[in-house]
Amino acid sequence: MAGPARRLPEPAVRLTAMHGARSADAARLPLIDALKAIAAQLIVLHHLALYGPMADAAREIWPAAIDWLSQHARIAVQVFLVVGGFLAARSLAPEGRLAVPRPLAAAWRRYLKLAVPYVAALVLAIGGAALARQGMAHASIPDAPTLDQFLAHVLLLHDILGYDALSAGVWYVAIDFQLYLLLLALLWIARAVGGKTGLGPLMVACVGAASLFHFNRDAAGDIWATYFFGAYALGALAHWIPGRRHSRRWAWAAGTISVAALLVDFRVRIATTLLTALVLGLGRHTGLLATWPQSSVLSFLGRISYSVFLVHFPVCLLANALFNQVAPGNPLLNFIGMLGTWVVCVAIGAAFHRCVEQPAFFRGGAPNRATT
Repeated sequence: MAGPARRLPEPAVRLTAMHGARSADAARLPLIDALKAIAAQLIVLHHLALYGPMADAAREIWPAAIDWLSQHARIAVQVFLVVGGFLAARSLAPEGRLAVPRPLAAAWRRYLKLAVPYVAALVLAIGGAALARQGMAHASIPDAPTLDQFLAHVLLLHDILGYDALSAGVWYVAIDFQLYLLLLALLWIARAVGGKTGLGPLMVACVGAASLFHFNRDAAGDIWATYFFGAYALGALAHWIPGRRHSRRWAWAAGTISVAALLVDFRVRIATTLLTALVLGLGRHTGLLATWPQSSVLSFLGRISYSVFLVHFPVCLLANALFNQVAPGNPLLNFIGMLGTWVVCVAIGAAFHRCVEQPAFFRGGAPNRATT
């Protein structure tokens, strides 16, 4: 029986933590950080343009931009789905065969990685909504939660159980976890039947094709992973295909299936998915994935993207409530307020990343590459 863990002296604890942080930074992929950075900023701007009276007033200054952001910027979520599949494949099955010895432990680690900062952000969202209700009455402000509604959110079951969302974007966290579990299950089945390394990617490709041709065409199924798995599968294949034998055949097959799905039913979200997967696949094939772009700003924004995604909505609500009081209906001041709120969202996201997400990330040992 193992004895109690040896407590490291304080300097050694600091050195270990610093080494872990450097290792995580060294494992980062600049191209993925850039994609995550851009996608997260678009989501923030989308919600700023969609929710609250501030955007209604600011629209007079730049109507085309406000309209595009409110109607189309949400397509950036597809980038997160593809990147998520790519990183999950990189972590779980770098060569196409499940490499983690204990799938249930991997699933639990993934839940903790998502849920610890997510639950903290939920608390902020509930408090932010309560304060925003004091400054304005608007349909975008969630009602005060019930206990069962909050617990359903904590368990990532809120959409499945039919509860109203407590914050914008919380549906994505639940879907991300479902997608991870589905990928993990497919890879585990492939390993359990004793197949070759190509069986796992083949099963993922087949379920991804079923999603593209069937499940993704029924909007009523958007609370389930099967609706989004086409994007996630293309991300996983973008990681696997460049390193496989007969990679050109795999690439042609994946591309043909995706284009055929678009010909059957053209969806901008699927075209965005295919383009993102192509960028990642080419980046991995050429080596640009780990070397380009060399931008400290994009790298920083990519690192904090999940935190920004989690905390931006209550910031947007509070800003709308404030400007509804001090500058109601003023186009210029509300437009400036939108830009300032965008900056504040990034700043608070950075603080949340440092104080909440990073401690949750390193709790429990070495970083999981799926989260880089």
